[in-house]
Amino acid sequence: MMSFDERRERLLFWLTAFVVLFAGLGLRDPWPADEPRFALVARQMVESGQWLFPMRGDELYPDKPPLLMWLQAIFLSITGYLRLSFLLPSLLASLGTLALVRDLGQRLWNRQAGAYAGWALLFALQFTFQAKRAQIDPLVVFCITLSGYGLMRHYLKGPDARWWYIGWAAAGLGVISKGVGVLALLLLLPAAWARWRGWPGVTRVSAGQWLGGIAMLLLPVLAWLIPMLLAVKTSGDPLLQAYADNILLKQTAERYANAWHHHQPWYYFIKVMATQWLPVIFALPWVIPHWRDALRQRDARILLPVAGVLLMVLFFSFSSGKREVYILPALPLLCLAMGPWLAEIIRRPGVRLTAFVGGLIFALALLAAGLAVVLGQPGFESKLAAIGGTENGDALGWMLAVAGAAGLLATLFFRPARGVASLNAVLAALWVSYSLIGYPVLNDASSARGLMRATGAAIGPDAELALVAWKEQNLLMADRPARTFGFKRDAALQLRDARAWQAEQPQQRWLLLEDDAIDHCFNADALIAMGIYNRRNWFLAPADASLAGCNPAP
Repeated sequence: MMSFDERRERLLFWLTAFVVLFAGLGLRDPWPADEPRFALVARQMVESGQWLFPMRGDELYPDKPPLLMWLQAIFLSITGYLRLSFLLPSLLASLGTLALVRDLGQRLWNRQAGAYAGWALLFALQFTFQAKRAQIDPLVVFCITLSGYGLMRHYLKGPDARWWYIGWAAAGLGVISKGVGVLALLLLLPAAWARWRGWPGVTRVSAGQWLGGIAMLLLPVLAWLIPMLLAVKTSGDPLLQAYADNILLKQTAERYANAWHHHQPWYYFIKVMATQWLPVIFALPWVIPHWRDALRQRDARILLPVAGVLLMVLFFSFSSGKREVYILPALPLLCLAMGPWLAEIIRRPGVRLTAFVGGLIFALALLAAGLAVVLGQPGFESKLAAIGGTENGDALGWMLAVAGAAGLLATLFFRPARGVASLNAVLAALWVSYSLIGYPVLNDASSARGLMRATGAAIGPDAELALVAWKEQNLLMADRPARTFGFKRDAALQLRDARAWQAEQPQQRWLLLEDDAIDHCFNADALIAMGIYNRRNWFLAPADASLAGCNPAP
């Protein structure tokens, strides 16, 4: 029977998680990077009825498997509202990850361990930030966490064949969300080692279960691959064949072994963990001695998640291409392994005081920065506006001031006796104020809605529009069906075809392009400046802006 305090803690946790994560839902459109791309693909799935081959404008989009885009398309079909549908998969996946961590911590140790692991994960900076973004990573984290949950339920609390198979199937779902979704299977290595060394409490896996697990892994993967490859084969279309080759080879093994961007040194992820895994990473020096003692006692409950963290970080460290989000799936495992001792750690006077002082300083800094903008520091205001890509620096100042004031009140309420709660309250105040104030203020510039609204007003409701050297947010936010001439094609080739299209009905057709795509065959005085959006200068070109008889340089 759950005690009153446990019921209150659970209610408080889920209320806090819902407010922090869902604050601002419906107040913004997709923002770069990545969000407009996936939302555009999902919307085109719904509009075209063609879900098997993701399309970005008039080109195939082969860079990522389709699971996230399918989910966004499903929610768009249900809600009919893009501002809701594009974020719902990430938000629900993040809530699911929190639930899995809390439940597994409770099952492996006790309710307190699961609760503290959940709180630590909720307020880890990288987790919260990514949870509020409509990128693939929150979905991948959920799939990997579900996979690890299923495997550990069998190994550590089993035998439980049902969860064993669910773990493998979740890894398969992870593969069709992002190739690295299979990473939870790295837990099989420490589990096999512990079983070989005779560690207590590690369930044996039979040959039939191994075969069944592999079959469950392949089930969702083949459910996607077989229809896709059959369609490729029967079509005889070289573009579809290129799509299959790209997504099956270039975006997986080749991207890992021979990364062509995001090059970082081998120690890059150490910096990521030290900064983006705050504040939970701060507890690591106190937790490590407990881990050492547990491992000496051959406690597989610690071996599996800790080894999982290390193996995931090592796996990505070996590739030259690194992004901070790559190691995010290791964060739930870290919080899980810390859970049994976090209550003891935050009772330490030094930890409480440090967290309280950190939260207090952070709140005061936010409040001071916000007031400096609101009360008339024009240099600070313009710089803040430039960073946010908006002219409304004053509103951003209010956002910081509100977050700082709310955080300051929270720290004074909790006081040093509950220093960690004070710090978490400051973080919650920042996330909520950013969502409720920052989203509407930044949306026009960040999403390109402002640009496309101004473009529609400039050319009139009956005009036709083509995009050159465009970004996904331009097509997504256009107020009418816009013509495109490829996405990855060279901008000069896009412009050549766009001019030919425009010449067919010169009075009716307009081109929208960024300044990098403008060539010497334009009359600069005839171009209409539309402003700076997404840190790019955009211009409208009527037909008479192109110089007659001019031959663009090859």
